[in-house]
Amino acid sequence: MLDSLGFYVPLATKQGFNASVTHIQNALSLLDASNVKKNIADEISILLENKELINEEIPAFLSVILLDMWGYKVISKNIREITTTPMNIITEAAKWKGIDIVIGYHHPDLGFLVINPKNPANASLFETMKKNELLNIYVGKQDKGIIETSVAEKVFNAFFDLLSGTTPSVPAKLLNGPFVFTAPKAKKQPVKERKRKAVKTPATAKAKTAAASPAKAKQAAAPAQMQVPSGKTRISQQISVVVTNELFHNGNVEAWKRIIRSYNARYPHNKVIVFYDGEQIVDINTLFKWGKVKHGSSIQFAVAGEEIKDLSKLSKYFAEGASPRFEAFLRGSPSTVLNLF
Repeated sequence: MLDSLGFYVPLATKQGFNASVTHIQNALSLLDASNVKKNIADEISILLENKELINEEIPAFLSVILLDMWGYKVISKNIREITTTPMNIITEAAKWKGIDIVIGYHHPDLGFLVINPKNPANASLFETMKKNELLNIYVGKQDKGIIETSVAEKVFNAFFDLLSGTTPSVPAKLLNGPFVFTAPKAKKQPVKERKRKAVKTPATAKAKTAAASPAKAKQAAAPAQMQVPSGKTRISQQISVVVTNELFHNGNVEAWKRIIRSYNARYPHNKVIVFYDGEQIVDINTLFKWGKVKHGSSIQFAVAGEEIKDLSKLSKYFAEGASPRFEAFLRGSPSTVLNLF
């Protein structure tokens, strides 16, 4: 029975009422869109991409739809270790066609992320997972029946074995079924919309040339159809930068800080994330304080944001900043914002 004490208070304002109505409409939209070939994680990502919901709503969707309505089983557990590659995870999970799997990942920078482990577009998200971070694993059959607790436990154990590089073992009956990943096709634009964009796009002349050869035009459009939204905020793959200075000292650290500041000035909605020795570096100054980052060491970085740009240029500047030529980035006062991007 619903405890009404305080429950309706948020509905007493126009803003609270509208937010509740929008949330309910999004939940119904997810129920309508999801089927055995459409994982709810992918449908949530599409809504995020279209800015139709916010990240904070995701746990509530998973709770009401997966747990209350579809009777999924869930486990919340910290990652013991992750030694396999992202594509190994996706390739293996895709074989489990008899079960629907949804991953909830508590990312330290991006917040709560929902992931379809059978979708290749999510490889970069698996790459950022680290030891001791929290995963929620939901398993079920959508509205096609309730999964047995003993079977769910075997799937949970198999997935954590998969992360740790151990060959997973799942019941044979879960290797066959309807729960397969299917890449969505690109939506067709209205004719007027296509004509208007064709006039404004610099590539109009190329488009006319391609139109003369339908086969080539179809081939050129194919890659775009395979692109799958992974959420409003994406994260790039980790890129390694080798330290070529004798020691990654305070000057190198300051150079990197100024490079990051310049990148953030150009792309204020993006976040540069630095990793070393398998751990995320919250304070970049610790790279100098540890005294372990020497010539030949490798520092990794990734970029999170809606539109990830200039990764190659950022990598080039970081390589210079980790070299004996770091002083090129130290000109001006400490508060100077370099015009690098």
